[in-house]
Amino acid sequence: MAVTPARARALALALPDAEERPHVDRFAFRTPRKTFATLAGDGRDINLMFDHALQEHYCAMAPEAFEVHPSGWGRMGITRCALKRVDAATLASALQAAHALAQPKPKAARKRKAKP
Repeated sequence: MAVTPARARALALALPDAEERPHVDRFAFRTPRKTFATLAGDGRDINLMFDHALQEHYCAMAPEAFEVHPSGWGRMGITRCALKRVDAATLASALQAAHALAQPKPKAARKRKAKP
């Protein structure tokens, strides 16, 4: 059931336009727009940048693996996932959801004024 740090990294980097960058004492996985996950330097957990609906969903679905981040970041949707307690399919799903939230928003078509 456990996911290794190498497998978590591979799952994150398999997502479109994902790249890895150092982030304090962690490794950040980013889209061109923003970070969607950070892997702990010791490889024990991965933080997912969720909205509140996704945070609630994953924490209810697999409470043994997912928890609201205990810092103030948790109130903003950041969710901690224990790699020893999650399976690869569930982590892949969670990474895909966080990645989707980090994608650039499509630009709205500009309305043009009709020429008189």
